[in-house]
Amino acid sequence: MSRIANNPISIPKGVEVNISKHLVTIKGTKGELTHNIHPLVKLEQVDDVIKTSTKDKSKFAKALSGTTRALVQNIITGVSEGFERKLEITGVGYRAAVSGKTLNLTLGFSHPVVFQIPDGVTIETPSQTEIVIKGNNKQQVGQVAANIRAYRPPEPYKGKGVRYSDERIVRKEAKKS
Repeated sequence: MSRIANNPISIPKGVEVNISKHLVTIKGTKGELTHNIHPLVKLEQVDDVIKTSTKDKSKFAKALSGTTRALVQNIITGVSEGFERKLEITGVGYRAAVSGKTLNLTLGFSHPVVFQIPDGVTIETPSQTEIVIKGNNKQQVGQVAANIRAYRPPEPYKGKGVRYSDERIVRKEAKKS
C-alpha cells in the first residue's frame, strides 16, 4: 500500500461525510462536493476519521488508494476552508478588473481580453495588478489560474506578464553588441 494511503484523514467539525458504494459526498461551510470511488479502493469512516484501503494487492490498486486519499483530503479541505491562488501582473499598462461574471484583462494586446468566470470560482482584484482566485475545488481553482496566466506568461527578459505570486522568474541578460 502507498505510504500516503496509510495516513488517516481527520474530519473537522462542521463537515459531513456520506460514503456510499462508489460515491463519497462531503458537505461543509463552503459547499458540497462529490467524488467517484474506484471499485478497487475502499473507504471506511470510523468516528471522525476516514481510512483508505485496497480490495486486492495489485500495484494499480495501491496507487489508486493513495490518489483517492489525497483527493478526498483536498475535498475536505475545500469544503471547510477553501482554496486560494494569487496572480500578479507585471508590465507597463497591464491591469485587471472584475465586472460581474467577467474578468477584463489589459495585457498589451490590441484588444482587451475578457475571461468568463466559471461557476464555483470567485475572482477578486484588490489592486489593478493583483488577481485572487478562490473556490472550494482545488483542481478548478488551479485550472482557472493557469488559464489566466496562459494569456500572457511572464517573459524572461523584462519579466512582463501574468505570474503566480510565489513564482520566481529566471531573468536572462539582454544581448550585448
